Amino acid sequence: MTRSHLLQPVQEALQAFTAGALPASALSRTAREQAALLAALPPRYAEVLHGLLDRLESSALFSEESCSFSQQDLVDSLQMWVDKARGLLESI
Repeated sequence: MTRSHLLQPVQEALQAFTAGALPASALSRTAREQAALLAALPPRYAEVLHGLLDRLESSALFSEESCSFSQQDLVDSLQMWVDKARGLLESI
């Protein structure tokens, strides 16, 4: 059995955020609390995830027009992170 199940809380929180049912702060908190997931991945994955979450939290403080990066681009990047992490976890 692979450890890809460790991604489930992050994937569900990301989907809830995308649907407007979860604020950015809750998505970020959920993702940051996944110690087992982050321990199962190379350290670079945690660095990238935390950077994306920091930018997502910042973008939530501003309107889309006044923010220097697109919230949708950040959501897309977070989904890409989840997909790459899943691929890695399924290969080990």
